[in-house]
Amino acid sequence: MNSIPKAASSAILQRDNRFLLVLRRHPPSADMYAFPGGRAEPGETPEETALRELEEETGIRARSPHLFATYDLITHAADGVVVSHFVLSVFRVEAEDTAVAEAGDDAAVLGWFTIEEIRRLPVPQSVLECAERLAVGSE
Repeated sequence: MNSIPKAASSAILQRDNRFLLVLRRHPPSADMYAFPGGRAEPGETPEETALRELEEETGIRARSPHLFATYDLITHAADGVVVSHFVLSVFRVEAEDTAVAEAGDDAAVLGWFTIEEIRRLPVPQSVLECAERLAVGSE
């Protein structure tokens, strides 16, 4: 069965060799760590979505979004019915080094994690893939 995907974006904020991740409260990816992000609002560009979601979930105002990856994320129920379908645009963003992250909105908690720590956390495959690609570039 075909489904019409919803637009979503997430933001990768990296400091030194650590990535800002939030522990999600709600589906999709509930109880998993992920880059701050969420669904697009009507009329919003993917870049605007990434920046808004980062600010809502962490309190950090970012800038300079650059598209890093896109994912077609489809979740199926046990009977094969599509439960959710998102096209996720993942952006690298920049923020002031002094900006302090505080959990808000959909974020239960947040933290700064190394690639080694991310490998041990419950994360969506897309998060692990992006973090590993960036970690290789910074080693």
